[in-house]
Amino acid sequence: MRVKKKKHGAERMAACGDIVISDLKIAEKNPKNLFPNDNEVRIEIGCGKGDFIVGTAEKNPDVNFLAIERVHDVLVMAAEKIKASGLTNVKVCCCDAKELTELFDAKSIDRIYLNFSDPWPKSRHEKRRLTHRNFLEIYKTILKDDGEIHFKTDNRGLFDFSLEEFKEMNWMLDKLTFDLHNSEYMENNVMTEYERRFSGLGFSINRVEAKKPL
Repeated sequence: MRVKKKKHGAERMAACGDIVISDLKIAEKNPKNLFPNDNEVRIEIGCGKGDFIVGTAEKNPDVNFLAIERVHDVLVMAAEKIKASGLTNVKVCCCDAKELTELFDAKSIDRIYLNFSDPWPKSRHEKRRLTHRNFLEIYKTILKDDGEIHFKTDNRGLFDFSLEEFKEMNWMLDKLTFDLHNSEYMENNVMTEYERRFSGLGFSINRVEAKKPL
């Protein structure tokens, strides 16, 4: 994804300093250290411009959320949106999902959200997909025993690939739909900005919940 560089990005991020974690190592591998309470912690990997994390945090005030994004100029927009919302249960950080086992203890995260991840359509790039089995092993390590991944995408090829990866790695699938917006699961759905745009163009949204294997 190519993103136009934001003017005054560093200054804009600094203005959101109370919600921005510049280095997750300050958590000392315990994500709860990032927040002023002992509530459960959920992560969105690839938070985009922040619509989903804001809407989900508003619905779950007793849950802490960490939004991570590896593209700094995208994270700026999410940080500003979160700050404007006045939410106190969301933090953001610029980092890569590959680093998560180095940053957090095993069994320390309650849930992971993957929303409209880059599909990396060429087969030679499949290891970059956030639902590739290498990433699933990372998620399995940091998720608690009852932890889940909630995954949404409009890309059917990526979705089919992901379902096979989940099955091969023994994740239990639940609440699976190939047409979220016309399903029973739509009632509690929080849309991303990408989802809103592409569903408006008639694209079907695929969704599944994958439970961590024991």
